[in-house]
Amino acid sequence: MDFNVKKLASDAGVFFTRAVQFTEEKLGQAEKTELDPHLENLIARADCTKNWTEKILRQTEVLLQPNPSARIEEFIYDKLEKKLPSKTTNAELLGQYMLDAAAEFGPGTPYGSTLITVGEYQKRLGGAEREFLQSSAAAFLTPLRNFLEGDWRTISKERRLLENRRLDLDICKARLKKAKQAEAKAAAEHELRVAQTEFDRQAEVTRLLLEGIGSTHLNHQRCLQDFAEAQATYYTQCHHYMQDLQRELNKPSSSGATVPSSSSSQRLSTLVMDHTQLPVTGSRKAKVLYDYEAHDTSELSLLADELITVHTVPGMDPDWLVGERGNEKGKVPVTYLELLS
Repeated sequence: MDFNVKKLASDAGVFFTRAVQFTEEKLGQAEKTELDPHLENLIARADCTKNWTEKILRQTEVLLQPNPSARIEEFIYDKLEKKLPSKTTNAELLGQYMLDAAAEFGPGTPYGSTLITVGEYQKRLGGAEREFLQSSAAAFLTPLRNFLEGDWRTISKERRLLENRRLDLDICKARLKKAKQAEAKAAAEHELRVAQTEFDRQAEVTRLLLEGIGSTHLNHQRCLQDFAEAQATYYTQCHHYMQDLQRELNKPSSSGATVPSSSSSQRLSTLVMDHTQLPVTGSRKAKVLYDYEAHDTSELSLLADELITVHTVPGMDPDWLVGERGNEKGKVPVTYLELLS
């Protein structure tokens, strides 16, 4: 117990001495040891990285989950290190409501059958959204949080320790200046050498940590690319689903209740395949990104990762190209392709 009291008193004395030195520096009554320019630049760069990482993280969380209550719930589960229960997305809930309504109105009625079609695609959109949120959280949000809660805390701790070492160094410098007797000067010089050694050692540790910010930037760059890829995949899936939904809605029913719009009828008639008689422009190779099943004889079915030749024809819908695979030819959607140079 006696040891703890002495240590507490010693720590309090050191804290008070540092506080006095810090106050006098702010008032211009004491000299301050300046860090070398390289270390100052590293500190400024680290502060900038921390501030922008926090802003980007918060805004990405708002983008992915606009509901503040839901974000708080996610934060609590994360702190408790528990897995957040999977929730139904708004689109999935809307789709289920449409399916339930169709059951009430009768799936055989025109309105009921349309509700079923739209509801199914809403649920697909919701499923794509859930996958996007999960992949974005794992590939982008988690690495940013890990930096702020891990690496940055370590850097902050070492920087505080460096500041304390600097204050101790300047205190020793002030004591040496005030020392009059030879014995006091010798003791002050010894304390100064020790303080200088500890300061230099801590400055080196801090410098090494701060130089690691460059690696952090590279890691965040990769995470940002993964996030952009997840966004592209999500929006591409949504575009595909909506295109398919439009085709389903524009199909004439056996009862004639659903009639295609005039623009859809014109598109279908324009895209009837007899491309041997149409002028070809811009032929090039393309890689298929996703499987695609032709909806009529004017279209060409596709398999993921295969290579086909594509071109366009005058007056053709810009969302479509003419695809050729051997002797097979037909319309293909642009969003299912990666055009090669």
